[in-house]
Amino acid sequence: MSPSKNDIISRLQKDILLWQGFSAPAAGKAKGIGLGPLENAFPNGVFPTGTIHEMLCPAPEQSAATAGLLAGILASLMQHGSVCLWISTSRKLFPPALIGFNVQPHQVIFIDVQQEKDALWAMEEGLKCEGVAAVIAEIREISFAQSRRLQLAVESSKVTGFLLRNDPRKLGTTTCVARWQVSPLPSQVEDELPGVGFPCWQVDLLRVRNGNPGSWQLQWLDDGFVAVDEQQTETLLDNNRMAG
Repeated sequence: MSPSKNDIISRLQKDILLWQGFSAPAAGKAKGIGLGPLENAFPNGVFPTGTIHEMLCPAPEQSAATAGLLAGILASLMQHGSVCLWISTSRKLFPPALIGFNVQPHQVIFIDVQQEKDALWAMEEGLKCEGVAAVIAEIREISFAQSRRLQLAVESSKVTGFLLRNDPRKLGTTTCVARWQVSPLPSQVEDELPGVGFPCWQVDLLRVRNGNPGSWQLQWLDDGFVAVDEQQTETLLDNNRMAG
């Protein structure tokens, strides 16, 4: 019996994903890094490692929110005790704040440089090192050719890279697997306890290679990401309006 057209298309799609570095999780093994329903946006429902992610954070509050979400992602990527590199020309991250996301500051090697070209060079060299879990670089702009060099580096090392674009003037084409934009949401205090509550984010995947862009609300709770349901979201927004 000859395979149907749908079977042929499905097989071709799987082959293309494998050629592009997206592999399905092995049977019996946990998939993903705990991002909940957001991970279903990626091919095979798995957060793609060994690739470059572009994260847009043009405003200071978005930079802070992106750093928090990224710290939670790093907690999963670095769970076996490996380290990551954080490269910047004007770093504002407060290292002890990483502890709240189960990342110890000594696991992060901060590299402060003077110029963006040095940050890109350091990132490319860092991505070639198989001994690190991830490489993050805070930059403004990147060309297609520069992103291609980074992609070639991770194809060999399988290290995951994150570009934090803190002042993007124009959004051109890059080889990045996904383009993220993270914004802060007002937190909700648990059981009327004092404090500011747990971190919450509005996460927009603006572009996902071979995936499905969309928007999600996530919260960091009990040492992991959980989805914020519609009722919680409405409460958070109402609280924000009242505070304003």
